[in-house]
Amino acid sequence: MRLPERASGSLPSRGQVAVTGTINGYEFATVLEPDGLRGHWLRILPDLQRDAGLEVGDAVSIVLEVAAEWPEPAVPADLASALASAAGDVQDSWHDITPMARWEWVRWVNATANPQTRQRRVEVSISKLDVGKRRPCCFDLSACTDPSVSKSGKLLADT
Repeated sequence: MRLPERASGSLPSRGQVAVTGTINGYEFATVLEPDGLRGHWLRILPDLQRDAGLEVGDAVSIVLEVAAEWPEPAVPADLASALASAAGDVQDSWHDITPMARWEWVRWVNATANPQTRQRRVEVSISKLDVGKRRPCCFDLSACTDPSVSKSGKLLADT
């Protein structure tokens, strides 16, 4: 769900923003994603949809507030496996960085539909963490990086 321009404009960043809120009174915490057009969008995952009793096409009432702390990201299986099998320094680096930084690593790995590119990003993530890098570099934090709903860094209109 794309946020209204006014709501998105009041957020502290054009990139990801951790929020808490309610959807039709149901409480949740998540991270808003940038839409690549200076705005944000909210991914309503199936669990949230089910738990909040939502059906596709329902009108909803959403209240959002910038979160005091970032939730932990869901680490994709390939990155989790690489982290688990990596040397202790890599694991220490992963646990030493902030949840926001972990979100950026996950986002960077997930930002490709090409399996070879994704594998290379997992490998680069481990390598960079091994030498103490705290964040991935060289990608636009305000772009929509989910290849299933974006093109050229912009959220598709019919999403």
